[in-house]
Amino acid sequence: MTAQQAAPHAAPRRVARTVLEARGLVRAFGGVKAVDGLDLDLREGTITGLIGPNGAGKSTAFNLITGVIRAQAGTVRLNGEDISRLPSYRRARKGMIRTFQLAREFGRLTVLENLMLAPQMQLGERLRPVFFTPGRVREADDRVHARAREVLEISRLAALRDEYAGNLSGGQKKLLALARTLMIDCSVVLLDEPGAGVNPALMNTLRDMIRELNREHGKTFLIVEHDMDMIAALCDPVIVMTEGRRLTEGSFEAIRRDRRVIEAYLGGAG
Repeated sequence: MTAQQAAPHAAPRRVARTVLEARGLVRAFGGVKAVDGLDLDLREGTITGLIGPNGAGKSTAFNLITGVIRAQAGTVRLNGEDISRLPSYRRARKGMIRTFQLAREFGRLTVLENLMLAPQMQLGERLRPVFFTPGRVREADDRVHARAREVLEISRLAALRDEYAGNLSGGQKKLLALARTLMIDCSVVLLDEPGAGVNPALMNTLRDMIRELNREHGKTFLIVEHDMDMIAALCDPVIVMTEGRRLTEGSFEAIRRDRRVIEAYLGGAG
């Protein structure tokens, strides 16, 4: 038997589908184009990094994709659906959640209560079920409570369940923000500088949780981050922006050797 006969045909490599697609995004402020014709694709199951020098347009791009601000041109598609005209809360209901560089927790509620408030469109939020089907409301609340307890364990926050969220450290607040995504029916998570304000002791915990959410819970991530150690540890591919546009994309090792990327950073584009 020849080697060619013995070797089975290799199965074709599955190409991950695009879950988030931005095309031609434009946004100007005072005559300056912060984002200028940005194209971006996010593949299912990836942890994709978005980097660039200060002023490259990364945060504006995040805001355009999530609907915090409206693009002046271009489209955003989520799972093939055009969501360009939807406000941010409706984009969230379609399955795309974002966090912010500065955590936005409910400071006067406990960690557990913050998690229980995360699910959208809860039965108890509407008056009719509260008055006419209180049993169903209690059952739904019990399920949310049970899920929140599970998420506390996953996010390493169980010991802080009764602590007011406002008393948490910066890193703990970032873990809480990630934990809230597990309480929400979402598939795409955009993280705006998750490493900012996180002390070294919690940084590894934060990285591990992002990996776990990606591998065990099926979350696809797009991460804006200045900490290149975090990008190198987590992200493949990495997209580089400069002057409001997509410059290149590839593995971290490839982009760190790309002369165009080096020049963009050393030249202070933006």
